[in-house]
Amino acid sequence: MNKQYEKIALMIVPTGIGASIGGYAGDASTYAQKIAKHIPIIVNPNIVNAAVFSGITDNMLYVEGWAIEQLLKGNIGLVPSVNNKIGIIFDRAVPENVLNVHLNTINAVKTVYGTDITGYEITEEYAGVEFFTTQTGISAGALGNPKTLVKAGKKLLEKGAQVLAVVCYFEEPPEDNYENGTGVDIVGGVEAIISHYLSQELMCPCVHAPAFEDITITGKKVNPKVSAEYITPTFLPCLLFGLRNAPLIKGLKQSKTEYCITYKNLHSVCVPFNSVGSSVVLDSLGKNVPVYAIKENSTILNVDRYSINKQNDIIELQTYDDYIDILKTEINL
Repeated sequence: MNKQYEKIALMIVPTGIGASIGGYAGDASTYAQKIAKHIPIIVNPNIVNAAVFSGITDNMLYVEGWAIEQLLKGNIGLVPSVNNKIGIIFDRAVPENVLNVHLNTINAVKTVYGTDITGYEITEEYAGVEFFTTQTGISAGALGNPKTLVKAGKKLLEKGAQVLAVVCYFEEPPEDNYENGTGVDIVGGVEAIISHYLSQELMCPCVHAPAFEDITITGKKVNPKVSAEYITPTFLPCLLFGLRNAPLIKGLKQSKTEYCITYKNLHSVCVPFNSVGSSVVLDSLGKNVPVYAIKENSTILNVDRYSINKQNDIIELQTYDDYIDILKTEINL
């Protein structure tokens, strides 16, 4: 047993649902960092990704949403890993000048941090990304040609990559209130779709960043919660920082000689208080993993414990600090 991960917390802030904490650009990082001082914590990339910055720390495990779902279903385990070999998929639709910015970014991260990047592959065809918001205001989208991404990913894995970053071309989003720190990240929903799909198909950690044709940097002041995304032409660095030490995915039907983290290691799960309808929450309850709904973090989903008739099972807390107080008490027992 790896004592470091004998008990671990899981913090989830879904993307594309307008979370008041974590719905923007790494603005949930400081909350995760406070939790990680007391217990190792699994975080979905949305919590810590912040363009050229990352809120990831040594006591966090960077795990994509599909893998979190499968972990709670008991289908996979997570194998702690460091200095992963990273491969990068680029959508053929990314313009050459924008691609060059990303290649310069890769070289900068390799030079400064010594990150092991095995190389990159450009897809044979356009990925065909579309994004929009639904009538309920949730970020969503579609991927027209997912197989071209899978094909590029397989080439990188054959070359030795263990984890994958994915950069697809996105049309410029319409004007909205995102830069003011309100509303929903309109591209977040389809980014999750891309990451989920590739992680499942390739059985390795896959995380996505968008590439836009307009790589100019605005000179106007924006809300602090989104500012990380307005000072750079690329959102790739945070993926590389997170993936570097991301745990690898292991099917539980594989040989059990290698240590891995399973749902049995989970101490508890914390989520925004009105986004508790996911399979992760329901599977956690089914496996007797305590679920804490944090009221200071709200979303446009408006699905609370009463909505799903789990008022006696899900524990509501006012703040993340209240959750930390519980951890401090129980972990030290």
